[in-house]
Amino acid sequence: MTVLAGEPFDKAKALSALDTALSAPVPASGPTTSEGDPVTGEWAGTRGEGFLLLPLWEGAWLTGVYGEDWTAAEEEAESHLTALTTELDQRWGPHRTVSMRVPLFRHHTGAPLPEPFRTLAAMDCYGDLRVWGPVHPPRPSDTPHRWLSLSLNQSDGDAPMTLTGLITTHPIEELPDEE
Repeated sequence: MTVLAGEPFDKAKALSALDTALSAPVPASGPTTSEGDPVTGEWAGTRGEGFLLLPLWEGAWLTGVYGEDWTAAEEEAESHLTALTTELDQRWGPHRTVSMRVPLFRHHTGAPLPEPFRTLAAMDCYGDLRVWGPVHPPRPSDTPHRWLSLSLNQSDGDAPMTLTGLITTHPIEELPDEE
């Protein structure tokens, strides 16, 4: 699924990827494009109007995993999300949570979604967003403020759990129930 398949969770590497993304150029307009490994085609990130979405960790496939083993896999994934959340809370203050409930229902009914929610839904990233911002990237000093969020996702029951980071050039706000 991602270029990180098979790699153990590395908090320092995930934080470095977020720092790099925070200071990277973000498209102001244009189509949404996904980037993949040139050999395997595995997902390396997605860019679209005002956002960057990137994988930070991918767990193991959960085919045939049940009971205590399933619980252990969930707890491991949640511990990675918590470790990153704790670090980012120390850097930028407490996060806020943006629910993905409305984007989930809108996507399944075919209702329009604004970016980046359209891309999150298309990539089965329905985990609630833990949001910080505006934050100022660590470098360079002329990079404008950004908003950062983390989410833990799973596209279906046997698929790996995936921890993602989302960088935007505009606030990440909860969508209203009706638009």
